Amino acid sequence: MKNYIFFLTLILLFWGCGEKTIKTYEVQEVCLTLENEYENPYVDVEAWITLEGPGIQKKIYGFWDGDKTYKFRWVATTAGQWRWESHAQTPDAGLVGKKGSAMAEEWSEEERLQNPNRRGFLTTAPSGRSYQYADGTDFFMLADTWWSAATWRFPLKGHTPAAQYQPKEGISFEQAVQFRKNQEFNTVGIIAAFPNWRADQYPAASSDQEGTAIRQAWEKNGQNTGKDMHDEHGNMPFELRKNSDVIADFDRIVPAYFQSLDAKIDYLSEEGFVTFLETVRRDHGPIWKKNHDFNASFSRYVQYIIARYGAYNIIFSGIHLDFIIEKYSLSEQEFNQALTYHFDKYGPLPYGQPHTILIDGSTYKRFGHGDQAPWLTMHSVGNVPRNHGFYPMIEEIYHLDHPYPVANLEPYYPGWNHDYHNRVAGELPEPNSERDHYFGRTQMYGSVFSGALVGHMYGTGAYCGSTSGEPYEEGARPFIWEGLNYSSGAQMQFLKKFITSEGDQYQYCVPKKELLLPHKANNAQENGLDGWAFMLLHPTQELAFSYFENLAEIPTVQGLKNNEKYQLQWFNPITGEWIKTSKTYESDGSGQLPLSAFPDGKPIAQQDWCLKIVKA
Repeated sequence: MKNYIFFLTLILLFWGCGEKTIKTYEVQEVCLTLENEYENPYVDVEAWITLEGPGIQKKIYGFWDGDKTYKFRWVATTAGQWRWESHAQTPDAGLVGKKGSAMAEEWSEEERLQNPNRRGFLTTAPSGRSYQYADGTDFFMLADTWWSAATWRFPLKGHTPAAQYQPKEGISFEQAVQFRKNQEFNTVGIIAAFPNWRADQYPAASSDQEGTAIRQAWEKNGQNTGKDMHDEHGNMPFELRKNSDVIADFDRIVPAYFQSLDAKIDYLSEEGFVTFLETVRRDHGPIWKKNHDFNASFSRYVQYIIARYGAYNIIFSGIHLDFIIEKYSLSEQEFNQALTYHFDKYGPLPYGQPHTILIDGSTYKRFGHGDQAPWLTMHSVGNVPRNHGFYPMIEEIYHLDHPYPVANLEPYYPGWNHDYHNRVAGELPEPNSERDHYFGRTQMYGSVFSGALVGHMYGTGAYCGSTSGEPYEEGARPFIWEGLNYSSGAQMQFLKKFITSEGDQYQYCVPKKELLLPHKANNAQENGLDGWAFMLLHPTQELAFSYFENLAEIPTVQGLKNNEKYQLQWFNPITGEWIKTSKTYESDGSGQLPLSAFPDGKPIAQQDWCLKIVKA
């Protein structure tokens, strides 16, 4: 009897100290301690865990987190038992042969509704041209450009923002997130690090004594120097190079800086956001390549970011390649070589997250497709030209064999008084004017209706993070809180409201603007943003979405079913309101349906309009 009680006690103790229970898609962290001494653990140590779950085996790389700490982040993607074991290239007893396990449980549907990241990682939808969560739920990206959000400019204050917070001076990271969440944004674009950007004695665009570019920073308001891009505690992402007070040593990382970014990425994830995460801006490339073995060093940094944030729902961008200028950037070929080097050594992102590039022009034109850039899984257009010129680029990508999803990641920016980037057909609108916001809004719809079915990346002149303590100058970029309050940003949610009004059916629609007669007004300019019309047509011919720019001519719709009844539902992209109608219209024997006027009764649009055509 005593033996039985002793045995039962052991069983109870065993189960009481049993496996940890976790939730699927909840980031787990393994923290190990280095036992060997290393001169530079960032360079000298490479370790990973083998992760096994129900029908799944993965290799998850870790990262050095300062002192003797080495971490691995992983998630369980299905319910059931998960086990891990650690390995390292170097025989370090602190890293090799450690083991652990956990039992994963699924979230309930109610819990998934509270945070869509609990639905799993983004994956390409069956159409091949958009994204969905792992459970099949549609993901339509509504993104904002907070490129400097990794720094002190968007401070994480550890408070709970008011539910109806309105942006103003002193804004915190949490308040900015809450504000955009209320407007149905689900993605934020962040550049992880600006290693050479400081407010110092050097100009914003600086070179070393031999003429190699060190940086082409955004100017700090009121000063002839770069914007300072440290974290809230003064940390920069890399140590300085010996005998330099400005050039980073790209082989000596500062984990404390990224610990600040950890908290922001985690906060975004908990609030249901996907992070569009970029490694670094292109102007760091020339000095990086001069002072280091670029492919190896840049690949190491790319992998550090992936190891640190690859357990989160991210869209990854290997380089912020916004403008390819000879002095202040490496070429697209050089970046492609480095990213291919990384891909060959480490493979794709650990959970299949999208990998793209914010680009000047088109990623297809810059990098190619398939084996030409094996790391690339999502295409993009951006930056130049911020007019109708974007749309043929998007259509070309849409119609590729074995297509990738595509998005416009750097369109027209309301509020940016820039004579080159924001001049449309010779017109430079007054910042924050109705015309300025129209240009921002029409690029949303024109991009999506040309086949960028991932969604849209909105941006304003506040992308650089101008904030308190920086004087406002005439013509300068707006402050963070000013850009957040722009009306065109609030109108992003109406794009989603319209395009998803038939659920995920937009994913299967094909750009067919040529089936609108006319789809270009007589006086519409190729380098403008007025007078064009767009249409996405469903293969069944039973559904079409159309968008009409300001000054577009009312068209005849072609490509519908012959002699079929349709309901026309007009939508105002300025107010987000449907215009009620109970009328039905019938196409003719060749599938044409003439339209008589826009909702205001005029044959020439005096604002932009949306139209949904649905088989009655």
